[in-house]
Amino acid sequence: MNKIVFERSYFFDSGIRFECRRCGACCTGAPGSVLVRIHEIHGIARYLKIDTQRLIEDYLCPFGGGYSIQERADGRCLFYDDGCAIYPVRPLQCKTFPFWFELLRSPKRWHKMVEECPGIGSGLLYSKDEIIEIVGYTLDAQEIDLLSWR
Repeated sequence: MNKIVFERSYFFDSGIRFECRRCGACCTGAPGSVLVRIHEIHGIARYLKIDTQRLIEDYLCPFGGGYSIQERADGRCLFYDDGCAIYPVRPLQCKTFPFWFELLRSPKRWHKMVEECPGIGSGLLYSKDEIIEIVGYTLDAQEIDLLSWR
């Protein structure tokens, strides 16, 4: 990852506390896309004890050359019903929430998310370097170079 990304100053320089409360705030509400990678598809299918093809047909939809989890009409993730039905094998995008580039690149966006997610501000303290590393997992090397956190 670009060295400048780690050396730069951010609003989260002193770290951010976060612990998932499994409340569903990030799984419900406004529509969005949850990218599911090929290896995640197989893991989810095994966890649900269903055939991979059935998982794709019944729960996923084509998205950007891959798949996204379908949503109900109200924007709720298809796997969320009083809790995440696939929490132990949830996609990387879900595992890395709230440490997403689009939330951390703007203090205004971050503070809006703080109001929505009760897990932000409690639990483990993630350091600036840990947060940047987590964000890097969700971006490929080309995206990191193009965006370079500016």
